[in-house]
Amino acid sequence: MIDLQPIFQAVRQAAALCRRVQEMHLLGGEKAGREPVTVADYGAQALICRAISQHFPGDAVIAEEQGGQFVELVSDREKAEITRLLSDLLGESITAASIVRWLDHGYGYEAERTWVIDPIDGTRGFLALRNYAIGVGLLVDHQPVGAVIGAPGYPTPDRRGVIFHAQSGAAYVQPLAGGMVRRIRASERTEPAALRLVESVEKSSASHERMERVRLAAGFGGAALDRLDSMEKYARIAAGDADLYLRLPRLFSTRPHMIWDHAAGVALVQAAGGIATDVDGSRLDFSHGRTLAHNRGMIVSNGRIHQRVLDAVAKVLAEESRN
Repeated sequence: MIDLQPIFQAVRQAAALCRRVQEMHLLGGEKAGREPVTVADYGAQALICRAISQHFPGDAVIAEEQGGQFVELVSDREKAEITRLLSDLLGESITAASIVRWLDHGYGYEAERTWVIDPIDGTRGFLALRNYAIGVGLLVDHQPVGAVIGAPGYPTPDRRGVIFHAQSGAAYVQPLAGGMVRRIRASERTEPAALRLVESVEKSSASHERMERVRLAAGFGGAALDRLDSMEKYARIAAGDADLYLRLPRLFSTRPHMIWDHAAGVALVQAAGGIATDVDGSRLDFSHGRTLAHNRGMIVSNGRIHQRVLDAVAKVLAEESRN
């Protein structure tokens, strides 16, 4: 069994860095551009890739950011801020060259194990001080088998955030700051009035209108619905705090699904006893590099209602094909 402790530590460090960036740029109420996301994205990924390079040096990495982008696209002011934040957090002098090396670790490797990293999933949620996640998925032979997901905004009583992980076919949660680890499982709810549904906030990510038609076709029109940023939606299914996450793209969309948005979440849901499939019930295929090249969308559920949702999606797609 792989020791995930170095990844836990890196995700906690990344969450601390993200909080610091929000305090510096966002909590004053002034309108912010993309700079806070840039700083948090590269800083968080550098921390996670640093841990992988130290503890799992032979593993491959697929991640949203790369060293070349850091060199070419990040301003000198942003580079200086990222370097300063990492130096303060790690208690050592960090250089831009070190950051580039960490960001590129594992890139292009061929290995049995691949870490899939989304350093800030839900960038609009991060900027708006809503929900966002720090996601690290683990693929073994292209199958999602492990995950560590930091969820700083998860709705717990103390609002201090939690960290989820999946390993050896089981799913767990603990406070982000450390503490008691608790096993989690998907819910057993099936009655429409008791169901809790989640979907993306942003209309650019998925078609709200199409998903409403599916809910109505499944008989879930009266179920509670929350719109959330990030892969926290997967975590809520795994924890039993929600029962269905449906992602149907806009009709005729050719926008690809990036694997870093889904690998960690799929591993977590499956370990908790839920189900994650394409809209036709086929598996999500993580064997094509950075994208889920052959998948049209996602149905993620507690498992008990999955077939009912598949039938509803099939009905809606058939109606669309006739129009």
